[in-house]
Amino acid sequence: MRVNDLIEFQHKNNLDLFLDFDIKKLNWFNIGGKVKIFFKPKNLIELKKFLKIYSNRGKIFVLGSGSNVLFKDNTYDGAVIKLSKSFSKLSRLKEDIIIAGSSCSQKKLSEFAMENQISGFEFMYCIPGSVGGGLKMNSGCFGTEFKDNLVSIQCMDFSGNIKLIPSNKLIFDYRNIKLEENLIFLSATFKGILSESSIIKSQMYELSKKKNNSQPSKIKTGGSTFKNPIDQTSKKAWELIKMSVPNEICFGDACISEKHSNFFVNKKNATFNDMLSLINYVKKNVKINTGIDINLEIKIVE
Repeated sequence: MRVNDLIEFQHKNNLDLFLDFDIKKLNWFNIGGKVKIFFKPKNLIELKKFLKIYSNRGKIFVLGSGSNVLFKDNTYDGAVIKLSKSFSKLSRLKEDIIIAGSSCSQKKLSEFAMENQISGFEFMYCIPGSVGGGLKMNSGCFGTEFKDNLVSIQCMDFSGNIKLIPSNKLIFDYRNIKLEENLIFLSATFKGILSESSIIKSQMYELSKKKNNSQPSKIKTGGSTFKNPIDQTSKKAWELIKMSVPNEICFGDACISEKHSNFFVNKKNATFNDMLSLINYVKKNVKINTGIDINLEIKIVE
């Protein structure tokens, strides 16, 4: 991949653009090698100029908070884009409508909604990812998903064109939104329901308490590893795993959480192959023991 023009672009504009960047510390698994190009645009102008210069010379992956991705240990031969804090702004458009930048955390969006007496965002308080990541996978928990509040998505394609896509033009699946891959989410507009801050806050803390009682935190994990197989059984993925696999199974430092069997953990220095071996082992044994296929919720970047 030619990079001379990108290096010149970086020097002229003092950009946060790096070659052969170590991606390990920017994802929750703390696993991965290097990425050929890492770019953190400060604004829309920088992003658009980069996309114009980069053109179609290679792959592009947009990284959010890194809570739901697994990188390989070799070099990602493409560009990883991570939007800066300037893409995390929150604003109240109308009394019950919020615009959230895609690099804003879902927890901060939930808190902003509570402070403005808007209900419907309580579930986001329990999700560690960014708004952009939540859009990409239609995040949800405790019976509510992104699609339930979404009005529209503002995005930019890989050619630098800005688009607005209303939610009624989108097709949602469980943990997925059907959209062309060449889109970078910039912000989203959400509609909630007016309520009292004290009621909203109480619900947020109640959901958070439920989550903390059942799921691990402050460890190197990517969150739920597998999607719940909603069309095949009433059982959750964690139940199928618990039925099929000994909880103490490990591949290197890739292990299953003692607290939640659908959370896989890097105990210390797990490699990509360690984690992939654990994933494949669990998937295979769930199929053998239950006859049910479980599919990944985390995204493998390759």
